Amino acid sequence: MKFPLMRNNILREDLDAVIEHLKQDDPILTHGANVRAFEAEWSSWLGVKYSVFVNSGASANLATMAILKVRHPEGGEVIVPPLAWVSDVASVLQNGFTPVFADIDPRTLSMDTAQILAKITGRTRAVFLTHVQGFDGLTDELVAELTRRNIPLIEDVCEAHGATHNGRKLGSIGWISNFSFYYAHHMSTIEGGMICTDDPAVYQQVRMFRSHGMVRESTDPEVRASYERANPELNPEFIFAFPAFNIRNTEIGGIMGRSQLKRLDENVNRRNHNLKRFLGLIDPVKYRTDFKLEGCSNYAFNLILKSADEELVQRLMRKMRESGVEFRRGSAGGGNQIRQPYLRGVVPAGHHLEFPEVEHVHFYGFYIGNFPDLRDAEVDELCTILNAV
Repeated sequence: MKFPLMRNNILREDLDAVIEHLKQDDPILTHGANVRAFEAEWSSWLGVKYSVFVNSGASANLATMAILKVRHPEGGEVIVPPLAWVSDVASVLQNGFTPVFADIDPRTLSMDTAQILAKITGRTRAVFLTHVQGFDGLTDELVAELTRRNIPLIEDVCEAHGATHNGRKLGSIGWISNFSFYYAHHMSTIEGGMICTDDPAVYQQVRMFRSHGMVRESTDPEVRASYERANPELNPEFIFAFPAFNIRNTEIGGIMGRSQLKRLDENVNRRNHNLKRFLGLIDPVKYRTDFKLEGCSNYAFNLILKSADEELVQRLMRKMRESGVEFRRGSAGGGNQIRQPYLRGVVPAGHHLEFPEVEHVHFYGFYIGNFPDLRDAEVDELCTILNAV
């Protein structure tokens, strides 16, 4: 592909840091000091008290919903976006909650505040909001209303590292936040994710959920002592508080994360520069350009037709393929999740039609690669290709 979705996201300096570690006579490769250092450095960068490094963003979603289930074993509803990655919705189902969907705001591609508030009931246990494609999906009204109603906000920031709301980094505002460090994201540990919170109880539970539910993973002596007192017949090294997971990451992931974090802010600035250039050059008659750029940390170029036009969208896809432009139709997660087979029998037939904004993106929206070493001349050439359709 002449214009791939991602290029050079892992640099020589990242690999050299790993190689230097491997030169030791007996290097630790499993979870160790570099994982702990990366967690501390990430917490400092994000502005939260606690971070737990896991093996993927999807695992971060899964463990977060498991923590919510500890507080609500009876189940309930979680408000989720129809435009998101599958693991956001799947993690809700896997933990016995009912997903309730809210349509998106076309300027942010995240759930619309009015739609969210209209879906809240007495059974709402959390709002699980995805900051789609790096846009700030929060509003002051939403944050204030959830606080007033004592409904937890969970942020999926997997596509929005470094984005902000009112000057605060996304992921530092909700009760819990999830990040992904997959190859195509703002920074990469090959595979990897992070769970972040200011809640000390959540932190201790996430540490246990990451490692089979083992109590010895807790850093709080009183938490460990309470389980030991309640289970005197068990070896303190092998007390399992929860039927949990093994979602640990490795020293190699920790080393790469520490290396990449050093240039994350610079990469965010470059991505945003590219996005502004892109939106200033594409044809505003054909394509939407009115996105909310305040606080943005662009993940990919969003190319959404202004109007539903099947002939134009087919011509556009042919042109991109012929020109070597890699793209994903439907934007985040392939479009409207409610259309996916895993939700058949969970939501009513035809339910997807009740979400016109995400339906438009499903058929007439795309994302195209944006990355730090994309040159201005390449952005210009890409826009020339798109405008020629």
